[in-house]
This record gives sequence, structure tokens and C-alpha cells, in this order.
Amino acid sequence: MKIAVLFDGASALGKSPDLLILATVEAVESVLAAEGNQVVRIPISLDGRWVERIRRGKFDLAFNLCEGIDGVAALEPSVISALEVLGVPFTGASSWTTSLCLRKHVVNGVLDRAHLPIPRYGVVRRQSRLRLPTVGFPAICKPAAEDASIGVEQRSVVRTQKALADRVNAMLEGFPEVLVQRYVAGREVNVGIIGDVALPVAEIEFDALPKGMWPIVSYRSKWDAGSDEDEGTRPRCPADLPPSIAQELQRIALAAWHEVGGSGYGRVDMRIDRAGRPWILEVNSNPDIAPDAGLARMAQAADLDYGALVRAVCEAALLCRAAAVDGAERWARAQRLSGVAVVGDPAVLDLFAAARR
Repeated sequence: MKIAVLFDGASALGKSPDLLILATVEAVESVLAAEGNQVVRIPISLDGRWVERIRRGKFDLAFNLCEGIDGVAALEPSVISALEVLGVPFTGASSWTTSLCLRKHVVNGVLDRAHLPIPRYGVVRRQSRLRLPTVGFPAICKPAAEDASIGVEQRSVVRTQKALADRVNAMLEGFPEVLVQRYVAGREVNVGIIGDVALPVAEIEFDALPKGMWPIVSYRSKWDAGSDEDEGTRPRCPADLPPSIAQELQRIALAAWHEVGGSGYGRVDMRIDRAGRPWILEVNSNPDIAPDAGLARMAQAADLDYGALVRAVCEAALLCRAAAVDGAERWARAQRLSGVAVVGDPAVLDLFAAARR
């Protein structure tokens, strides 16, 4: 197969290159090449020239590692949209699901309507910053449309109305919308998903955090290597949970994934409160698939090594493509369901044959 590996070239190949992106590209590329595939790296940049490379490349599959362009997460769905328009099979979620998952408060509304457990929440916009939502305390404030824990730090958790107002006002200087959500004290867990299969539950342990720090997955804990928050935040997989609770978490994760139209691979982050009740924090489409990231760790716990994980992601993409309905058939179905008889439609021909009998 001829496979394109897409990544944020503006970040990975810029003046201050993001070496973590390149490391993931190399890891995926190694797996695909070892199996005899022709692999072509295609860096994504704002000039749009990569679209023509995809169009002319006649690729069998695009392995999409692009989580934004030049670090801007809001541009991630645009890359997927281009692949959808060009008709190139691609790994991961659709542009619709990815757009939805990037708007935390919108996802919360969808999941809440589906009667899935969501902590009380509200959103504050620059135009309405005086109307703070009432969610109870402690509360946590996050950018409503970012990922990778951008904008999340120790000061994100607040205990009073004044602290909430101060934090929201500070965040609105850099982000147009801020999610305010009731902070759930308890254990933090993650459930990875490949296709329609939930992987073993992982847990983020905060036991080694310095005293007085909030046990949260902050930006520093993810990206500031060697910091106190990085050293104090450790993953454990599988999580030490009774089988019944682990199964319930997997059930909730799959239900949330289906509600957002998830396909390919994803991750659902949750908390288990002190009463043992699970609460959904976020649904992540196309989460980090680096060899040392959470999804690979969960796959390893399911006896899938990194090569098997990459293959499973590719297979899920190709199965999704094979199940897709082409434009002509989709239009015929739409007309049938609108009460219009379509010439040559097998269902219509069957009706005529039945009438003759």
C-alpha cells in the first residue's frame, strides 16, 4: 500500500522544531515501512500545498497525525475535511467528530442529553464575562476549545466566587471561551478505544505531587519534563480497579464515543468520585499515539504491541471506508425516503416485480 503520513509540519519543521511530533512520525513510519508499505511523509502547513500532494499522490491511506497546524488545534478538523473531500481513506475520527470534541461545552451538552454522567458545567464568553455559571465549589476552569491541557494549571482550580471571577477574567484575555466545571475529587482514569473496542482502563496517580497541589493533569505535568508536576503525575495501566467498575467505565466510554460519532480511535477521560461514581471529563478524538503515550500503554495492557496498535488503527480506517456508501447510492436512498421512485433503484425494481406477480 502507498500510505501518506500527515503531521503538523509548521510545528515540527519550524524554527523551534517540535521533536515529539517527529518522533511519533518516525515510530509510525517504521511500523508501516517494515510491513512493505510505501510511506510518504507529508508535512501540513498553512500554504495549503500539501492538498495538491495528496490529490496527485494516489494514496491508499492517509495516516493522520496532524493535531493542528502550527500548533493551532482549531485547524485540525480542516485537514480531515480535505481528506474527506478528496476521498482518501484516513485514520482516526471524522472532521465532524473532531470539531465536536474540540468544543468541550458542546460535547458536554451532547453527553448530558444522552444521560451520561457529566459534572455540572457552564461556559463564559468574552461578551458575557459578568455572568458566571453556578456549578459549586471547588470548580475548575479550562479553555473551551483547546487540547493538550493548554491553559490548565494549579490556579485553574478555585474555591471561591472571587477566585473564579479572577481566573475567568484572566483566561478570557487569551481564550474567547472558558469552560467552568465542578471539580470532581477522586481518581482520574482513561479509557482508550480502537474501533468499537474499549482498551484496559488506565489511571493517573498523583501520590507523588508536592503537598498542597491539586491532583490534576496540567500543562506542566504533560509537557514540562522534570518539573514537580511531571514527576508527581504517574500513569498506571491497568488501573487497580474491581472488574465490575472497570467494565462500567468501559461501557460509559464506548457510549460517549458513539454519541459523538467516534470512529478510528479515541480516549475518554473520567474521574471516579469518593462515592465510587464515574464522571466524564473529556472525549478525545485522535489522541496522542506516540509509543510512550497513554493509548499505546493501554494497548500494551491488551497484549497489543506498538506495531499491532498501528496496524489496528489502519485496519479500522480501511473498514470504515469499505462500509461507506457512495454518492449515487446515498442519493438513491435519500430519494426513496423522500417518496420519490428512482429509476434503476433495486428496491424500486423489486416493487415492480412484486406488482406483476
